[in-house]
Amino acid sequence: MTTVLNTIAETRDALGARRANGRIALVPTMGALHEGHLSLVERARELADTVVVSIFVNKLQFGPGEDFDRYPRTFDDDLRKLEDAGVDYCFAPSTEEMYPRGLKQTRVIGGPAAGILEGAHRLSHFDGVLTVVAKLFNIVRPDVAVFGEKDAQQLFLVQRMVADLDMEVEVVGAPIVREADGLARSSRNRYLSEQERALALTLSRALQAAASSGDLGIREMLAQAQGVFSLEPHVSLDYFSIVEPTAFTLVGDDYRGPGLALVAARVGSTRLIDNLPVVVGGHERA
Repeated sequence: MTTVLNTIAETRDALGARRANGRIALVPTMGALHEGHLSLVERARELADTVVVSIFVNKLQFGPGEDFDRYPRTFDDDLRKLEDAGVDYCFAPSTEEMYPRGLKQTRVIGGPAAGILEGAHRLSHFDGVLTVVAKLFNIVRPDVAVFGEKDAQQLFLVQRMVADLDMEVEVVGAPIVREADGLARSSRNRYLSEQERALALTLSRALQAAASSGDLGIREMLAQAQGVFSLEPHVSLDYFSIVEPTAFTLVGDDYRGPGLALVAARVGSTRLIDNLPVVVGGHERA
């Protein structure tokens, strides 16, 4: 049975009693749970004795005109999935509980890596993400927290925040869960019509095209990905970029070594992201 906790005080009380019994893992989510989220829960169960899943649609990370109001809220179905997965606690606070003094308050500001890619297209998005994650870490006090690798930039920034602010939590990334045809699972996939669902495969095809041309260098990798998008005029590309994964910096034309290709695009009114590890130049740097 999954115990639902709605307030910070009851969460601290409940987990304080469990802390003496072993490690606590946190899986932060915004709900609308799918198999990708449940894979994070499975990983959390491997790493800890008590598993907490938070469900909170964080208004602070949505910009003007984004989909905060229509973001799917399926709490009853989510709770059934958490119970089936053996989750111990679900922390499901209200906006007023998390931000009792309103949204204009102290915030965690991301570094340079927060200003590129998603950060360039969604201004202040990562400040909202890092602020709520810091709050969740302070409330739950987990030994380990599990995040999905699909949100690669978010994962990097959370790990960097933990290192920079000396937080006592281990942040673990879990692999992307894909459909059989390669589409990365996302809560936003439910917005897609059948036709848009087929068009959404453009993202994973572009990533594969870039990866398969890694021996030819950055310019050709980007050209191959752009070529895939040029065949789908109904898919609007926001960015397709390659970063050096340990620093999350954009790479230059002469780069050789491991990289991470990242893509964001709109299919209809739905914005999707995906990523794939790549090797540039056919070998890693010595």
